[in-house]
Amino acid sequence: MTLLRNSQTGPYVYPVVPSEFSNWRDEQIAWQQTCVLYNQSYHMTDMYLRGPDGLRVLSGLGVNSFHGFEPNKAKQFVVCNYDGYVIGDVILFYLEKDLFNIVGRPSVHNWVQYHAETGGYDVQLERDERSIARPGPIVRRAYRYQVQGPNAMKVIEKVTGKPAPDVKFFHMTTISVAGHKVRALRHGMAGQPGLELFGPWDEGDEVKAAIVDSGKEFGLRQVGARAYSSNTLESGWIPSPMPAIYSGEKMKPYRQWLPANGYEAMASLGGSFYSDKIEDYYLTPYDLGYGPIIKFDHDFIGRDALEKIAHQPHRKKVTLALDNVDVTHALSTMFQKKNRAKYFDFPSAVYCTLPYDKVMLDGKVIGISTWCGYSANEGKMLTLAMLDEQYSAPGTEVTFVWGEEAGGSLKSTVERHVQTEIRAIVSPVPYSEVARTSYAVGWRTAQK
Repeated sequence: MTLLRNSQTGPYVYPVVPSEFSNWRDEQIAWQQTCVLYNQSYHMTDMYLRGPDGLRVLSGLGVNSFHGFEPNKAKQFVVCNYDGYVIGDVILFYLEKDLFNIVGRPSVHNWVQYHAETGGYDVQLERDERSIARPGPIVRRAYRYQVQGPNAMKVIEKVTGKPAPDVKFFHMTTISVAGHKVRALRHGMAGQPGLELFGPWDEGDEVKAAIVDSGKEFGLRQVGARAYSSNTLESGWIPSPMPAIYSGEKMKPYRQWLPANGYEAMASLGGSFYSDKIEDYYLTPYDLGYGPIIKFDHDFIGRDALEKIAHQPHRKKVTLALDNVDVTHALSTMFQKKNRAKYFDFPSAVYCTLPYDKVMLDGKVIGISTWCGYSANEGKMLTLAMLDEQYSAPGTEVTFVWGEEAGGSLKSTVERHVQTEIRAIVSPVPYSEVARTSYAVGWRTAQK
């Protein structure tokens, strides 16, 4: 616990992409009102899994059903430890027969690689590490862009010279951009429609230039690294569950296999929630809102544990809308010489790899918040939280505790400060009305 709490690693890094292309406020507004291009080519780990046992490896680890999963489909892939606690989630692409691509934070890649290598499976693995974790010139196997927003399909139609492809959510097709063959996944971020586009690395600059040029008349903005991580506040995806790998005798061989300088060893834990028991930071798929995608139609690690708790009460994922006056008061302490609150960075206030703030009601901890930031679209400071079910009704007034105990940890991202209580209103997740009525429905349908 002490190692994680005082780790000098800061928040998850979004490298290479400029901090802002215009300004983060207009970039946020564009993903709701016009259109944006997210450049995802640098910050995620890719792993390619090839071989006749590929599907068997994945289905033995994922809580998802693999019934009907076939080439040109993708899914949000969730993996757990033996006790049913989440190690992580990523996007899993079924590219072609016996070829899969796993994209996201590396905790899932590590778990899959460990089992693929130690389980005697007939598979080959190729890892393409995120840019921050690799030396030398940046040359990756694939570029990855997302074109999202109300005008996204108009941009796609102009850049391809054809009608936008009619493809179901989390299904893939192929389009042509600037004379290059481009794979396209029907996806959405911040609740808006769009496509995720990927292809060979050396074609990426030409593809992006064509998209940006075609998007000018439709208000397309490129989103910088500063705004990028805040889009999840509106869509409701929690990016940073603690990988549940730090305890348990059954997990010991895996911990010994992991590198000493890897993601799990270097991650920083922060926030106002404190416990001496590492398991108190672990989350189940139900806590994260993944209950609908858990399917007991196959054997997977963690199945027995999840079946036992399937019909028990679970924490519920919510959005907390922080009180404007209390947030403004916390910000005003920056103009004091003493007793300042923990600084709220904008638009993302996340200052560690694994953020865990406590949420309280009548002096009792009723849940945790794991992501905090500002939305220019909503004009609110928001957090993504998981609350005990009896306190999760929209409109419930709760208290969000901001800042660390005893003035903070030894993390370099934490200045000396005074812990602050901020009133908050329990609100729906996703917070964006568009996301609640379109993206969420499509996501649930795609996972069935």
